[in-house]
Amino acid sequence: MIWSTLKLAFSEIGRNLMRSSLTILGIVIGVAAVISMVTLGGGATTQITNEITSLGSNLLVLQPGTMGGPGGIRADAKLFKIADADAIKKEVAGAFAVTPVSTSATVAIYGNENWQTVIRGVENDYFIIREWDVVAGREFTAAELSSGRLSCILGDRVAKELFGFQNPLGAKIRVENVSCLVIGVMEEKGESTFGMDQDDFILMPINTLHRRILGSTDVGSIYISAKTAEISPQVQRDIIELMRQRRNIRTGDEEDFELSDMAQVASTVESTSGILTAFLAAIAAISLLVGGIGIMNIMLVSVTERTREIGIRLAIGALGWEVLLQFLIEAIILSLFGGLIGIALGLALAAFVAPILGVPFLFDFNIIVISFLFSGAVGVVFGFFPARRAALMDPINALRYE
Repeated sequence: MIWSTLKLAFSEIGRNLMRSSLTILGIVIGVAAVISMVTLGGGATTQITNEITSLGSNLLVLQPGTMGGPGGIRADAKLFKIADADAIKKEVAGAFAVTPVSTSATVAIYGNENWQTVIRGVENDYFIIREWDVVAGREFTAAELSSGRLSCILGDRVAKELFGFQNPLGAKIRVENVSCLVIGVMEEKGESTFGMDQDDFILMPINTLHRRILGSTDVGSIYISAKTAEISPQVQRDIIELMRQRRNIRTGDEEDFELSDMAQVASTVESTSGILTAFLAAIAAISLLVGGIGIMNIMLVSVTERTREIGIRLAIGALGWEVLLQFLIEAIILSLFGGLIGIALGLALAAFVAPILGVPFLFDFNIIVISFLFSGAVGVVFGFFPARRAALMDPINALRYE
């Protein structure tokens, strides 16, 4: 019974191949749009989350200033000092690594080459916190960190711009009218999802940057890595309490600093991106509704065209549910074919666009299955009314139909 019904359904679809192709177009477009949106959205979410988490293991960033309501960031918030970072190292037990960070824009010069970049004053814990390796040369020595000796480590982009294919180790570059010895080159990370070049910087001991270039001991931010993710909340509470004491903030007063947890930022970004992807997929899924209405319309036309056929079948003993099943199976087959074509088209589109957007192509089997089943459900829902109409026909009236 089922096999003969399937043969009839395929025969009818094949007899009107052009009409059948146009019928499933809405399903194809809807499924392809959903698949491509969800796949690209998942890749973008993964890319952004990975970049945030790659900033460091259990990274906390302490910065002066805070959002003070309608007035924005408080202008009276004082900057940190290196002593604040030292206090965190000594007094916060859960802090695994701590480094103060100061940043200054500069132009680096070597021979006839020059490159506009930024200098970051750091300590060696910076490499631990950021999980970023020196691939050529070495890190700063204790003497270089304490004495203010002019040595620097280049980001991969700066090394390529100034030295090309030459070995920069042992060479001296000029930054802000001082000569700096190149002792290392950092591992390449490339561009972020937001188009920022992560390798465009120069690292220098923070004491050197303060004494020889900035002429100030202010620290723009402090990076802290908690020993484990589980104790990160306690580490945050300890840091906030310590900074309130050191900055003489009274009980009940608002802090004039911000402590950001990059794990929470990554989680928020992932959640927001997921919601946005779901919203876009929902909009794209409207095409499935349109496709379902198209299937219903064509099936109604088909029922009208085949009224005499339906009458003959009913007159020679076919039951109403058998007629209903035949037309319902035709609608389901059309929807499933549209779903399969849409899945293939959506995956191909996502695979083509993903490299252009710079996001990974992530194959999600679950969304494939859901899309396929949903396209079948569209056939059931929108094919039932025409099929029921055919099943309820009066065979005498159907045979009289011209």
